[in-house]
Amino acid sequence: MKTIKVILTACVSVFVIGNANAQQEAMVSQYMFNGLFLNPAYAGSQECLTTTMLFRKQWVGFDGSPYTFIAAADMPLVENKMGVGLVLANDNIGVSNQTDIVGNYSYNIKLGEDSKLAFGLKAGMSIYSAKVSDLTTWDESDPMFESDIRNQVIPKFGFGVYYHQKEKWYAGISIPTLLAYEKGMGFSLNMNKTSFMRRHLLITGGYVFQAGESVKLKPSILMKYTAAAPFEADINFSALFKDMIWVGLSFRTGDALVTLLEYQASSSFRIGYAYDITVSKMRNFSAGSHEIMVGYDFGKADVKEKSPRYF
Repeated sequence: MKTIKVILTACVSVFVIGNANAQQEAMVSQYMFNGLFLNPAYAGSQECLTTTMLFRKQWVGFDGSPYTFIAAADMPLVENKMGVGLVLANDNIGVSNQTDIVGNYSYNIKLGEDSKLAFGLKAGMSIYSAKVSDLTTWDESDPMFESDIRNQVIPKFGFGVYYHQKEKWYAGISIPTLLAYEKGMGFSLNMNKTSFMRRHLLITGGYVFQAGESVKLKPSILMKYTAAAPFEADINFSALFKDMIWVGLSFRTGDALVTLLEYQASSSFRIGYAYDITVSKMRNFSAGSHEIMVGYDFGKADVKEKSPRYF
């Protein structure tokens, strides 16, 4: 346990002083069932008010491991020409805590009978705290660890583009945090000079096709890039049986193998579970990660086609 605490102290210390690309964007495994987690342009892509709640406990058994809670809601406006959404997220890792409150807006351009191209913006803030006084340090006189960070407010802005053909396929690109500003750091388009946060480029895509009378298959991918960090990708494959049960498998490069299960109880209500099997060196300390998701679509009964959510 002492070894684990030393490792955690080192990791969290680096995170606090902002010299590493840590888990600044909340990481979840069931994002393919709600694109608003990744892309503001997804807002209003469904024809009703959509709500989702998700809880994730990462690296079970590891002292100070991350846990995340997300609540999201979005809906279309003006005859589906626009969309709005709200995301509330709380992310904890070690002695640090980050709460995000973000509004999302999208403008949709209809390109065909069942296809749309959406442009999205997001604006909000992160409230960041770190109780660095709880850390065990090698140099007790280091001023970096003498004062806790309490409720530091960081305004942030993001951008995204999302294309989807109803019940067929989708593709998107987003930068969830395009700009962010810390108090006292001044204004600059170079985020290295305005905040410890870093830009993450996310590219997503997926396709749904019929594989039998009662089976649909959905391969999908998420690619993640940020400067000075290894390129990452999630390669996903899911199967939907009788428009009711999703079963899936995902491989996150260099990190985990993910199993997915979602039950579509009705056209409006769904519940999902994901288990991450750690394949990196973290497996020596972790029993994997658990994630539970619950979603409900209000007004789905008024929609002409009551098919389940494919993405």
